Amino acid sequence: MYRSARLSRRAAVLATATSVVGALALAPAGAALAAPGKSCDARNNNTVAKLLECVSAEGALEHLEAFQAIADENDDNRAAGTSGYEASVDYVVDVLEAAGWEVSIDEFPYTYVGPSTLTQLTPVNADYPTGPYTGSGAGDVTAAVTPVDLQLGVGNMSSSGCEAADFAGFTAGTIALMQRGTCSFAVKALNAEAAGASGAIIFNQGDADTDARKGLIVGTLGGSDVVDIPVVGASYDQGVALAQAGSTANVFVPAPESRPQKNVIAEKKGVNDDNIVMAGAHLDSVQAGPGINDNGSGSAALLDLAEKISKLEPQNTIRLAWWGAEESGLIGSEEYVAELSQEEKDRIALYLNFDMVASPNYIFMVYDGNESSFEAPVAVPDGSTAIEDLFERYYTMVGEPYDDTAFSGRSDYQAFIENDIPAGGLFTGAEVVKTAEQQSIWGGTAGASFDPCYHQACDTIDNVDLHAMGVNADAVALAVLVYSYSTESVNGVPGVKVPGGLELPAPAGPQGTFVGENGGGLDPDLVHDHDHDHGPTETE
Repeated sequence: MYRSARLSRRAAVLATATSVVGALALAPAGAALAAPGKSCDARNNNTVAKLLECVSAEGALEHLEAFQAIADENDDNRAAGTSGYEASVDYVVDVLEAAGWEVSIDEFPYTYVGPSTLTQLTPVNADYPTGPYTGSGAGDVTAAVTPVDLQLGVGNMSSSGCEAADFAGFTAGTIALMQRGTCSFAVKALNAEAAGASGAIIFNQGDADTDARKGLIVGTLGGSDVVDIPVVGASYDQGVALAQAGSTANVFVPAPESRPQKNVIAEKKGVNDDNIVMAGAHLDSVQAGPGINDNGSGSAALLDLAEKISKLEPQNTIRLAWWGAEESGLIGSEEYVAELSQEEKDRIALYLNFDMVASPNYIFMVYDGNESSFEAPVAVPDGSTAIEDLFERYYTMVGEPYDDTAFSGRSDYQAFIENDIPAGGLFTGAEVVKTAEQQSIWGGTAGASFDPCYHQACDTIDNVDLHAMGVNADAVALAVLVYSYSTESVNGVPGVKVPGGLELPAPAGPQGTFVGENGGGLDPDLVHDHDHDHGPTETE
């Protein structure tokens, strides 16, 4: 990580805050619904009532529209390594500097792989949307397609490519056609390479008649340079077409390029500069689309907050981050944390992560730090439960039912919790299908994914729910403001009382709609390098 400071006005320092969340006092929820007027930009929004009066879905929407315009002008995406991401960085920096934040750019190494292609040549000729699996080799291969132990049809239990025995009789030099299911994508690709495949296509499983199980799937092999052969993704229907007798295809994955990428870091120094409240959201999209819900929504919520607390004088230093290359495997956040000294890590009191907070078919979810619904597959740092508690109290206060999502470490909070930094966050769902029970609680459409446009070209400005955006914009704002005054409930460091007080009700408790499911809002068949299937490796 290489740091090059960008000059901006420094915010003043001083503040008051609260100690323990349970002892805080809050203005009535209705205050958050009052018309903010012009006072928001001119005043110090140093109380919960004043701040929630000012942050809004409309404020976030202005930034979402800007991200959409950037994508429109840059090949319809804002992916790491592209001009769309550079323009997104410039936009975020401009907004922050105009709001008076101290802004820096953290540059990190990044290997960019450009758009790949998949063309079936026989018995039909067609170009298919695709993408390279992270860790794929480069190559331009034209060859016969060899299906590998496929199981087609709804209800299938594919384990295609998971065993070396699946490749018995495989013709070396052909392209291995494999189906999602049972084992990791890496195992499938490595087995194909060992069998002499010249390339590989991994298509969606089609075990259920949903977009999530039939649409285009492109993921990660779990690292860089995992195999030397090109590996691309395909939808279920395309896989069925490629499985026809006599099928030939061309698979192209371009050679990787070194394109260093950027995190944007904004800071407002507090009285206690050795106790940092950090919050972040990833700024990049996938190459397939503009990424307005994923994750323009989290990025926009933080930008709206940054503007509304421009005059705040915090007790604890506030540090906000917009991460790069999250969709490529959490690279930006991991590089950032890896370059911090232990002394610098110790200054971070907590990290809050906001990734996909306005899904169009949403449910409200909180990272399950107390493991009440899901046993965490990672060590949960002390203090994370208090963060979950704060978000649950907020949802209870505003009358919004909520549920747990697994504290999985599968988003940009991963690097923080690996360094024992307390963390928490919010999520409104990705490719998982909403149940009838969930529809009865949150509305929306049962039988459809929480985000039907997840990782697709249709993740546009029309792919966000403004009610979810508004509720979660307030949640983001409340958490950052409360912890800017005191993190005592999380790490034991006392602060000062929140001006105007804060009193939150006891949590109503999660709805428990994912009982028996692994993950909560995440595809239970997936283990991710980062949250919400942003680059899956398949597993049981």
